[in-house]
Amino acid sequence: MKDLTWLKTRLIAHRGLYQSDQSVPENSMLAFQKAMDHGYGIELDVNLLKDQTVVAFHDHHLYRACGKDVFLSEVTYSEIKSLTVFKTKEKIPRLTDVLALVSGQVPLLIELKPKGDIIGLCEAVMRDLSSYQGEYAVFSFHPKAVGWFKKYHPNVIRGQIAECFRNDSMHPLIRYLLRTMFFNRFTQPDFVSYGIHDLPNRTLNRLKKKNMTIISYAAKTQAEFDHVIHHYDNVVFEHFIPKR
Repeated sequence: MKDLTWLKTRLIAHRGLYQSDQSVPENSMLAFQKAMDHGYGIELDVNLLKDQTVVAFHDHHLYRACGKDVFLSEVTYSEIKSLTVFKTKEKIPRLTDVLALVSGQVPLLIELKPKGDIIGLCEAVMRDLSSYQGEYAVFSFHPKAVGWFKKYHPNVIRGQIAECFRNDSMHPLIRYLLRTMFFNRFTQPDFVSYGIHDLPNRTLNRLKKKNMTIISYAAKTQAEFDHVIHHYDNVVFEHFIPKR
């Protein structure tokens, strides 16, 4: 039986305890350490490099964080390991680096980014997690990732991320299927993470009645944090220290 208690009750720092001006950069070892110093769970993004290395990094492109005009899928770890992010001294960590740092001290909420080789990313993430002893969950916007974990690692806590996708250029039918989490009937996630600006809604309220664990992303104020907690189970936070 999977224990989702921590996912409902722990304070979870979005991309680590980073600063809005990126003086403590998102998804950095420094941000993760600061989250641990407060006893917070850590939400982090992971992507796949050309050499199958999993890195803690939000974007699929290096420009925003590193000023380099190249996609992650085009480079190896040896080619980027000396790069620093957001004009700080912090570098791009591998997932294995993060696991060694955290070492079970706080739970990890690991988002598999939905573009590129999604199955390759799933396989590489589980390779890195194979001997990890701490609490963690994986989640993704991509139903294929959630379904992969259901098929190959059903004991891993898995979640579906969704929102209303109002500003996305995807086909209206695809938008509807993702917004309503149509694919959940096949992938059977253990929890749902829904965009904070689309809460509450009828789809989630129906899931709540069926005892689905529902969290959200990302509260930037205490008022936003309280709004989600009033309706659902939890919400990751950033740029402030919440009270619960």
